[in-house]
Amino acid sequence: MPEFKDSTILITGAAGNLGRATAQAFAEQGANLALVDLDETGLKACAADLPDGSAYELLPTNLLEPASVEAMRDTALEAFGKVDALANIAGGFRMGPPLQDTPDKDWEFMMNLNARSVFHTCRALLPGMLERGGGRIVNISARAALQAKGRMGPYCASKAAVKTLTESLAMENKNTGITVNCILPGTIDTPQNRTDMPDADFSTWVPPAAIADVIVFLTSEAARCITGAAIPVYGRS
Repeated sequence: MPEFKDSTILITGAAGNLGRATAQAFAEQGANLALVDLDETGLKACAADLPDGSAYELLPTNLLEPASVEAMRDTALEAFGKVDALANIAGGFRMGPPLQDTPDKDWEFMMNLNARSVFHTCRALLPGMLERGGGRIVNISARAALQAKGRMGPYCASKAAVKTLTESLAMENKNTGITVNCILPGTIDTPQNRTDMPDADFSTWVPPAAIADVIVFLTSEAARCITGAAIPVYGRS
């Protein structure tokens, strides 16, 4: 019997490349899926790619609005009764000018998209996990959280915030049965990245399915003693 047959996995950013790969991986393990994204069309496309018979709920949500996040959580609980694991995949990247030329809106955009979204979902889902006496949270940070680069200050800072928030949550919940970890991907092999960097060696990049495999592992029983980790998944780059 697949390990996740009776589990519910809530995936944010499910309409994106990594979100879709993660949904596919969990569906193949028999999980119930709560698929979350602002992009309703993308959510439907994600669902269309799932194996026949997959159990899922599409949850269009604005992760920057607490009321929207809470409504999403309540709908997921109504559909499946519980949420066993949260995969915080929603996020994004934007290059910028040097810091002295960076407007407030660029800083706020990156911090909201990458860090505030994680804060809102963790805050909403943790009470239920605490009540049930266990759960798994996997956040997506980035290699840039450890190895920052120029003209990427807001992005690097936002991903560093995800890493440190992960560590703080792991410490807060180390005796609750809840594990909290994050993944530090290198460059992910997506159509968008190939278009933006056409001269790069794509073979060194990380396929979304490889990161999805790590997410599945971190939510599995095999990873029950791993918490507060920041796991590099760099490929060969």
